[in-house]
Amino acid sequence: MHKRTLLKTTVLLAASMAAVAALPGCSETKPSFTSIDVTGADYAKGFELTDHNGQVRRLPDFAGKIVVVFFGYTQCPDFCPTTMTELLEVKRALGEDGARLQVLFVTVDPARDTPEVLKAYVTNFDPTFLGAYTTPEKLAALAKDFKAYYKKVEGPTPTSYTMDHSAGSYIFDTQGQLRLFTRYGSGAAALSQDIAQLLKQAS
Repeated sequence: MHKRTLLKTTVLLAASMAAVAALPGCSETKPSFTSIDVTGADYAKGFELTDHNGQVRRLPDFAGKIVVVFFGYTQCPDFCPTTMTELLEVKRALGEDGARLQVLFVTVDPARDTPEVLKAYVTNFDPTFLGAYTTPEKLAALAKDFKAYYKKVEGPTPTSYTMDHSAGSYIFDTQGQLRLFTRYGSGAAALSQDIAQLLKQAS
């Protein structure tokens, strides 16, 4: 189900990206990214989440940093650990500029992903990565705003369910503007180059 969801989400987002690219005023000197350039997209305007330390977080809190938002859950067997490992590789590839990268892992499973569980999970990859959560009602609204998908898939017992979810990441520039959508499995090398370009634009 993960692969079908990923394909569906990517197709929908690609259509949105094409519409954005067709807007007047697009310059020929526009930088070339490996990720999907979503500059000017009318969604994912921001968020209000609680991080794993209990602090309420909003996009302006990370001004001056590149923010990567990824929806997942700690018991995810494949997409989530692969993406988090890739983001750690990106941070390392950026060298000193890695300090200007903020990864925000938003759980789609708040019932099981308590603050303690989130903290243990994300800091296992990097101590600067943040796990974030909100109420089920606000999560549904946030996912809709980000055009992200998630759905509970029942298991043999009440606690052994899985969460089907889209697997792309949303990248905001240092001014808090959504700039890129990166597909699952794009690779750390390509993503680090894209983020380096965004940082260069901000300097």
